[in-house]
Amino acid sequence: MNSRPYHLVDVFTDRAFGGNPLAVFLDGNGLSDAVMQAIAKEFNLSETTFVLPPRDPGNDFRVRIFTPADELPMAGHPTVGTTFVLTRSGLVRPGEGRTAIILEEGVGPIPVAIDWKNGQPSFIEMQQPLPDFGAPLENRREIAEMLSLEPGAIRDDLPIQIVSCGMPFLFVPVKSLEAIRRIRFRIDVAERIQVQAGNTFVFTMETEFSGSDVHSRMLAPLLGVPEDAATGGASGPLGCYLVQHGVLPSDDELRIVSEQGIEMGRPSFLHIRIRHTGGEITGVHVGGSCCYMGSGQLELPDPLNG
Repeated sequence: MNSRPYHLVDVFTDRAFGGNPLAVFLDGNGLSDAVMQAIAKEFNLSETTFVLPPRDPGNDFRVRIFTPADELPMAGHPTVGTTFVLTRSGLVRPGEGRTAIILEEGVGPIPVAIDWKNGQPSFIEMQQPLPDFGAPLENRREIAEMLSLEPGAIRDDLPIQIVSCGMPFLFVPVKSLEAIRRIRFRIDVAERIQVQAGNTFVFTMETEFSGSDVHSRMLAPLLGVPEDAATGGASGPLGCYLVQHGVLPSDDELRIVSEQGIEMGRPSFLHIRIRHTGGEITGVHVGGSCCYMGSGQLELPDPLNG
């Protein structure tokens, strides 16, 4: 048997059993694609990551990210959580103030900043690719049906639109907390209308917590994730969407907190920072805290070639 250690961490929270859980394998060497996918399916978390040596020596680590059903080119909570585990394991040395590393992901290099306090990481922030905005979708009635909502529950002053900062998400603006709580995703409708993005991100400007600016849910059952407790890869595009459509006022930088995972009983708080000049977005950043939960060993059969 081949024994591989793993770590469990809750991401975008400062306490146990909040945020989004993540499994991190710091040694992904020798594992085939099929074995990595099988491990992610075994853990059945929204994502599991595997750390490898970088292909480019100018970067620090290569990270591969798997849902139970597929590999992702980039994702937020795996990037933040993997960085946290790397620091805790001593593979990233403590610094003073803010330090930075670069992770190789499917979309390319991802810069990650680490704020230190008493030798421990207190806040981790990733930089995401600049946004790509798709054309607004016109099939509002079908999107509402997919969410088990009446069409009037969706705001008509904002577009339903796919936005990507490395990973595309379908953004649906909902009028109220009451409506967003009632959402039940219908896979049959999603398969019928064939929306290009398999990730559906719904949000409302009503919030549960006073320190939050937006309330969010992310539903991706077609990717093996019925609901995600905290989606950093969608939070960057969310901030870009809010800037692009003037939903929240800001001068040259928008700073907001998105609350997510509330309906799942896993409150998560994602800090979004969007820099923009003259109507052009110039920087996309998403960060938060992490809580270490534990470690273990996974016994894998030999050979590991899948």
